[in-house]
Amino acid sequence: MSIDTIQVRVTAIAEVAPAIREFTLAPVGGELLPFSPGSHVVVEMPAEPRPHRNAYSLLSDPRESGSYRIAVRRQETSRGGSIYMHESVAVGDELSITPPANLFSPAWSARKHLLVAGGVGITPFMSYLPELERRGANFELHYLYRSSSTGAYREQLEQTLGERCFLYDSEAGNRCELGTLLADQPRGTHVYICGPETLIAGVHEVAQSLGWPESHIHYEAFAAPQPGNPFEVELARSGVTLNVDADSSLLEVLEGAQVQVPNLCRGGVCGQCQTRVLSGDVEHRDEFLSAAEREQGESIMPCVSRAAGKRLVIDL
Repeated sequence: MSIDTIQVRVTAIAEVAPAIREFTLAPVGGELLPFSPGSHVVVEMPAEPRPHRNAYSLLSDPRESGSYRIAVRRQETSRGGSIYMHESVAVGDELSITPPANLFSPAWSARKHLLVAGGVGITPFMSYLPELERRGANFELHYLYRSSSTGAYREQLEQTLGERCFLYDSEAGNRCELGTLLADQPRGTHVYICGPETLIAGVHEVAQSLGWPESHIHYEAFAAPQPGNPFEVELARSGVTLNVDADSSLLEVLEGAQVQVPNLCRGGVCGQCQTRVLSGDVEHRDEFLSAAEREQGESIMPCVSRAAGKRLVIDL
């Protein structure tokens, strides 16, 4: 990893939904760092031929930092990280994680907090809820899931939150009417979305159509880098040339060559890994750069973006 890591031991594994497992992580030595609601860590898995590094939201109460808890949905079509966590990680194993980072903190000035979760996207909200309760905040949770695969913690949430918890099992025919939900909110409400890209895009589109301020719409998605055409990248400062294959991200190749690149999300959202492009065209896949910045073609987010041609020269 490109920043200091923390060694943790897996002390418990629980199946919290048919396709979701919860992992409890305790420090190997010393204490874990405190974190705030909405924080995540990046877990490094020592797989072959290259390690997997995936971001997972912390679902613990932030005031209980003796251990961290994360939940991982098994994705058969993933790049292997979720399968590794489900099949290769056992109680007692040690893993490396990054210190907690937060790209999805609640806007505490909001008059009301509207939480919309899809599937395993419930996880960041599990750390929101204790703090929202402590502050006496006005909030609602709307949780969309498929009971045959997801829906983790729904019984606990329904029991704890009561009338503030709304559950939608698509396999039972329960649908969340986003237009009605978002239209029937008081001024000053902020909406937070975490889940599949289709859910995030759907809520965002409806909110915009209803005139919600962009600053009141918050979302988080840890999208894995998608495959693409292979290319080569030259590191201008050292003159080293590296080959990026179809299934590897540029960031992974750089890390494999021991080139340290700051990163927090590994999903094209945070902007930490932004790198200057000196030559070559970029296939932008991030959500950080503006349209004008993409048009200029002077930066790349190596965690998700790739060369649009055969070669890039970057300022590393």
